[in-house]
Amino acid sequence: MFRKLIVFVAIGVFMAMPVALSAQSDDSPPYWASIEEDEARTRTGPSTEYQIMWVYQRKHLPVKIIKKYGVWRQIEDPDGTQGWMHARLLSRTRTGLVTGEIRAMRAEPDDNARILWRLEPGVVGKLGDCDKGWCQFDVNGRSGWVRAGDLWGSGKP
Repeated sequence: MFRKLIVFVAIGVFMAMPVALSAQSDDSPPYWASIEEDEARTRTGPSTEYQIMWVYQRKHLPVKIIKKYGVWRQIEDPDGTQGWMHARLLSRTRTGLVTGEIRAMRAEPDDNARILWRLEPGVVGKLGDCDKGWCQFDVNGRSGWVRAGDLWGSGKP
């Protein structure tokens, strides 16, 4: 009887914890998300009892959600590193990370369109609609079109 009471109380406290609804969607993994906080820790398992393995200091960095366990999400970052992060540290806002070399942000989704900006590898921005190999991309209010293949976080997770 005592064990049941403890379990009941623990579940009640667990369910009462505030969690960002945007990262609590009913979507099944895999799906894209982004880091919502200026500092976010990943752990070796889905609990604060597990060791911290990495501290991200890159707000809006895109991540792939590969598993869900309660309020915990197993993520994969652009380097392929995997770990567990609390859902309140994540957002369903789609972002992308420029990969490879310097990439062109164009005025239209066309290789011959005027170049608006040149983006260095590692630049993070918000993703808009992606279609026919191009994505709308916004970096701090500077927006245009970037080839989807040049952005980690575009396409299917």
